[in-house]
Amino acid sequence: MRSINKAVLIPLLFACALTTGCASTRHGASPHTPQTELAQVDLNALPIFDGPTGLRTSWDSLVAACSRADVVLVGEIHNHPVGLAAAAALYDQTASRKPTTAALSLEFINRDKQAAIDDYLADLTDEKAFRKAAGRTNANYPAGHRAMVETARGLDQPVIAANAPRQYVKLARTDGFDRLEQLTDEQRRLFVIPSDLAEGAYRDSFFEMMSGMTGHGAPQDEDATEPTEEEKAEAEKKAHEMVLGFFRAQNLWDATMAYAVANAVWDNRSPVFHVVGHFHVDNNGGLTDRLRQLLPNAEIIVVTMSDETGDERTEDEANKADWIIHVGPAE
Repeated sequence: MRSINKAVLIPLLFACALTTGCASTRHGASPHTPQTELAQVDLNALPIFDGPTGLRTSWDSLVAACSRADVVLVGEIHNHPVGLAAAAALYDQTASRKPTTAALSLEFINRDKQAAIDDYLADLTDEKAFRKAAGRTNANYPAGHRAMVETARGLDQPVIAANAPRQYVKLARTDGFDRLEQLTDEQRRLFVIPSDLAEGAYRDSFFEMMSGMTGHGAPQDEDATEPTEEEKAEAEKKAHEMVLGFFRAQNLWDATMAYAVANAVWDNRSPVFHVVGHFHVDNNGGLTDRLRQLLPNAEIIVVTMSDETGDERTEDEANKADWIIHVGPAE
């Protein structure tokens, strides 16, 4: 079973539960400077590996591979300065090679904010207005994401707001897909209901990771009465239903993002550079699998950021992605 970084996914799930070197530009400098600056990274010094073979490779080889692909799925470690800087540089250099066809797609902007990003790209609003309309703050719009958007803006490339809005993700978790099917066509254009839930290792890993959130298996107080078998069975049932609700939400995310990326490819965009939390794409994750079903003849490559520091690919990373970049632990 693959190792999982709980910090990547659990904050997103709780949010769901509570719901809540750059290309030259035609626009000039932005008037808004975020508090967090893009990290300075020696790209050629980053340990980069061919995923299947484990062989060390170069930054230039990675950029060339991304430029040839139809889709590049970049699995990021959220708020990792080096990882975000590397992802921003990779998009910059890839997009600059395909200035008329490349596109940027982001997990982190929901589909109901597409007009806000389009207005900004078209110079109808400034960055301050875009941030307000799209709900972007320094906390949820780090320097790496901003750098990618500014590259796209400079190259006149589209930026796709790829994710399902949180109110629908929450509804999938609490009420199920049937409730989503009852919504209006205008509402339903903002999300894609999956035809089924993912199976196999992706599901197993998700349930394993989320089991700690349910409280099931937690040590009992010494003075507590031992629960009966019926009580244990009921607790297990409730825990399973809770995790299943979160998994429905995860699948709605994956299906919606997969459709957003595929739609850009069908619109003759190439490569479509989609940036997403790495759990969604690692080890043929839910998003990767759904996208390959939608685009069976497309060249889809996965580039994932790993918090490892070594100069060799680890055994656990053997089937993780097509390309693996060691960016070290976040500060």
